[in-house]
Amino acid sequence: MKEEKSFSQGLIAFIEEWKDKPGNLIMILHKVQEEFGFVSRESADTVAQMLDIPLATIYGVLSFYHFFKMTKPGEHNIQVCLGTACYLKGGEMLIEELTGLLGIEIGAVTEDGKFSLEGVRCVGCCGLAPVMTVGGEVFGKVTKDQLPGIIAKFK
Repeated sequence: MKEEKSFSQGLIAFIEEWKDKPGNLIMILHKVQEEFGFVSRESADTVAQMLDIPLATIYGVLSFYHFFKMTKPGEHNIQVCLGTACYLKGGEMLIEELTGLLGIEIGAVTEDGKFSLEGVRCVGCCGLAPVMTVGGEVFGKVTKDQLPGIIAKFK
């Protein structure tokens, strides 16, 4: 188990506690992502070995659910809501502006590792559309003119 050494004792204990419970895989993968910010190939392999399940089963779950990340996000992950309300009020325009400001496409990380960008479904703030989050901080009724200031706050 290559990366188990880098799993914290708390994470190992959590996996051991959930190992034999039905529906455990999603909970365990969430905990791995909480610890590392994403689920690496090495982490997935370690979990597969600890649970004695095929690696393909883990990748099936990771690729099916959009909230799992398989690549390391930037220090500040930017999520732009593309749910119905946000899309209709300019969510797509925010993505276009951010790709230009950051010099990256959706799913990428800036060269300095500071920012990553993703389009997400509803973040539950429809009354504030269009909405984006940066590292979990919510920004509502965002205009393209506000984007440089929001980004500067996290540099």
